[in-house]
Amino acid sequence: MLDPRVIREHPETIEAAAKARGASIPLARFLDADGRRRALLRDVEEKKARRNRASEAIAAARRRGEDAGQAIADTRRLGDEIQALDARLREIDAELAGLALRFPNLPHPSVPVGTTAADNVEVRRWSTPRDFGAFTPRPHWEVGEVLGILDFERASKIAKSRFAVLWGAGARLSRALAQLMLDMHTREHGYREVWVPHLVNEATMTGTGQLPKFEEELFKTLEPEQGRPLYLIPTAEVPLTTLHSGEILDGASLPRRYTAWTPCYRREAGSYGADTRGMIRQHQFDKVELVKLAAPETSYEELEAMVGDAERVLQRLRLPYRVMLLCTGDMGFAAAKTYDLEVWLPAQGRYREISSCSNCEAFQARRADLRYRPAGGGRAEYLHTLNGSGLAVGRTLVAILENYQEPDGTVTVPEALRPYLDGLARLTPA
Repeated sequence: MLDPRVIREHPETIEAAAKARGASIPLARFLDADGRRRALLRDVEEKKARRNRASEAIAAARRRGEDAGQAIADTRRLGDEIQALDARLREIDAELAGLALRFPNLPHPSVPVGTTAADNVEVRRWSTPRDFGAFTPRPHWEVGEVLGILDFERASKIAKSRFAVLWGAGARLSRALAQLMLDMHTREHGYREVWVPHLVNEATMTGTGQLPKFEEELFKTLEPEQGRPLYLIPTAEVPLTTLHSGEILDGASLPRRYTAWTPCYRREAGSYGADTRGMIRQHQFDKVELVKLAAPETSYEELEAMVGDAERVLQRLRLPYRVMLLCTGDMGFAAAKTYDLEVWLPAQGRYREISSCSNCEAFQARRADLRYRPAGGGRAEYLHTLNGSGLAVGRTLVAILENYQEPDGTVTVPEALRPYLDGLARLTPA
């Protein structure tokens, strides 16, 4: 959520930022409601002042032994009017709060202006894609089917399309990837591992920016009796970021670095026809998430460090990748600045996103009430929140199957994973 004062005092800045992001915002409605609110506040304050004067007149009349009937009547009438105005203020406050939730974050000045992924800026690359020679690399779904570890048909039977069953070595490989990532982030990068609920309430989803904008992307439970559904998390960013909602953290304890391995659930509304084969775009997938809660003055240093943490996982697995700085039109709703890590997929002949690392500044903190008190004391301030994939487990498995495949149908296991697989060096057809 943006600071309402910024919207009120700098509407031209807000409008320009929304245009750069290609976002539609209710700016005129917000300013109109804000104007009505301020007019009502002036009216309330004026009536409260009159009521105070009337109360003083009542006290003075009683001291003199005079009749205070008219002043008493005026006080009661003003009290009723103030009560009615307060009710209208609460209605406008609710309207303003709802409108404010629809404003995206402001892009950081270093973010390039653009409309689509074509306007993103490449920052760096690591390693060179493998030369397969005369052998044409197969897509991961064919590799997985030859190995007998990927099964989309049975997944569709027991659920629907965009799900996968991993058999035997495939399931072990997926688990090994998550364990490698968690070990690196906790032992080498300073994150604290957390186990979190996979179902969260509406306030939690609203706090990180999933609601109300992305309602159609979410799976939720139906609880008609209570009327309060729970939502399946689209990423562990949601529960990790809101762990300290309503708290005031000690500034000396910052930054807080958290990581979690969870399934993620997304309806993928509007993506029909895109990546329908394979594991690139699924309704359910595993991800190791990274979240940081930082002081504003260090948050961009922490963003660069987070990107490096995710990069080192790809380097450990020796998977070629590139780092992209996203343009204004390609960033997420809550992000002020985002880097994407894109891994090389030889069967597609292009790089595909495998991690997205963002600094949301105080945008989520305002929504979720995440604050800290500076180490030197003083007034509590809003934190900066950061999140990133470290990495998406399914897409990492895809990248291994495609980059490490051999002409005979086998797949070499990256050396970094072998200790997690009892020394297994090669996946062979079942």
